[in-house]
Amino acid sequence: MSAVITEKPTLREGAFGHATGLVCRECGHQVELGPHYACTECFGPLEVAYDFPAVTREEIEAGPSNIWRYKALLPVPDDIEQSPNTEPGFTRLLEARNLAAELGLTKLWVKDDSTNPTNSFKDRVVACALSAAVELKAKVFACPSTGNLANAVAAAGARAGIKTVVFIPSNLEKPKQVNSAVYTDSLVAVDGNYDDVNKLASEIAGEEEGWAFVNVNVRPFYAEGSKTLGYEIAEQLGWRLPDQVVIPVASGSQLTKVHKAFRELVSLGLVEDKPVRIFGAQASGCSPVSTAYKGGVDAIRPVKPDTIAKSLAIGNPADGIYVLDICRETGGAVEDIDDDAVREGILLLARTEGIFTETAGGTTVGVLKKLVETGQLDTSLETVVINTGMGLKTLDAVADSVGPAATIAPSYAAFAATGIA
Repeated sequence: MSAVITEKPTLREGAFGHATGLVCRECGHQVELGPHYACTECFGPLEVAYDFPAVTREEIEAGPSNIWRYKALLPVPDDIEQSPNTEPGFTRLLEARNLAAELGLTKLWVKDDSTNPTNSFKDRVVACALSAAVELKAKVFACPSTGNLANAVAAAGARAGIKTVVFIPSNLEKPKQVNSAVYTDSLVAVDGNYDDVNKLASEIAGEEEGWAFVNVNVRPFYAEGSKTLGYEIAEQLGWRLPDQVVIPVASGSQLTKVHKAFRELVSLGLVEDKPVRIFGAQASGCSPVSTAYKGGVDAIRPVKPDTIAKSLAIGNPADGIYVLDICRETGGAVEDIDDDAVREGILLLARTEGIFTETAGGTTVGVLKKLVETGQLDTSLETVVINTGMGLKTLDAVADSVGPAATIAPSYAAFAATGIA
């Protein structure tokens, strides 16, 4: 299945780098590169297939300090650096000694994507989607979003000089609405949840010519951007894979692409092969994948989201079944926590490592804690937890949980009486 961008865009040589086509993840049917997102044979999801060249660690390390150092492994042209974009990625990987001690872990790292241009990992996927939109000669760059994606699309479109239109649930956190509206005057709030917004976007993509919806008709290219998280983790660990990684699950795409990145690095000889246990994290108020995992079933039953972790509130996750497969195959798990534990996770990361995460990160840290407490995660193994966004975007989540420890008169006696010293 495809959606209209232009009737038949003429692609320049190397428009999608070393990508050779789009292949169905279910039946293996392959189609040409273009604005296609579902298999015409079985309606399965499409993903990018490649014929990778030989790539060395030295070539990657000599590249820019952003995701384009991995351009040979992405569906982007060789001259991608010349195209205006937000240049995301190569964010810090911090050894979290304090959090590790608090939880009883031997070695723990936080991959902190809150330092991306719009303060979330979505800048990575949007950069790849923007490249596809430009190569396909799209006139409008658009998305349905739970917030972070809207921020990233609006900013990237402004940088590239392309019209942007972003669609969000009308009950989205106010900071995320503002963080999109500052970049575009075409922010559209929809009465409904994310799945309603996504359905509307699919309808528009099928009707409006020249529209590139990042997570609809250019989704296969967009999704590849998440691989860069996996590439960076391995490179920043000294070109080796971690033993365990905990990843938040919304649509599930990020988890599947981090796993794909690890396998690609192994196949290219850039890292040694080893078992990597992969864990998924969800909020209980929107946990269809965790529910399926715990129930031992393969089908994902859609749910109506009801959680403060709105960036994870996708009740019908497109990649949920693939998350189940990966977590089971690697010896990981999918776990969930309630909203109180999400808030506790935000505070735990902030007060042990000085990283203020949003509710998605609170979910991931909270699930990490639960995995340790329930014995599902091996505390002796090197573990990476991914923080996908900045806490300033979801202040309401913890606003009632923090504040002044005391309000005092301006005197030393008053201060001494607090017992803080």
